[in-house]
Amino acid sequence: MTAAEYEVLGGARVFKRRRVPTSSELRERIKEGLPYRSLEAVRERLRLSLPEAATVLHMPPRTLARRKQTRRLAAHESDRLYRIARIAAHAFAVFGTEDKAAAWLRRPNRALNDEVPIHVLDTDVGARQVEDLLGRIEHGVVS
Repeated sequence: MTAAEYEVLGGARVFKRRRVPTSSELRERIKEGLPYRSLEAVRERLRLSLPEAATVLHMPPRTLARRKQTRRLAAHESDRLYRIARIAAHAFAVFGTEDKAAAWLRRPNRALNDEVPIHVLDTDVGARQVEDLLGRIEHGVVS
């Protein structure tokens, strides 16, 4: 996990530690379930509504409400949330500001068959498409 990804997931105020977890520690945290506050941090940084977050995470609104009560996400939900945080951190770096990155992630994109990048993140294949597109933008390739 990079420091940027850690911050998107809520950083020290969510995880109660200053040090960024290693890949092994991150894998264990995901398997245990990330804190619900990580979801809130990602939603805040990307300006996502609860229904949008539920859609990308493949979670019915009632399940989302239960996760808020238990304060922990399931492993598969945590894995999806980490994927979104990873892409968000990359987008923040490419566009320079969270506002520009969040706007780009929420606009239909011709390179993605006019789909909205944040909605494409619902699968690993879609996340790779968005990562590839961000890489092309980062390196000045017309996209």
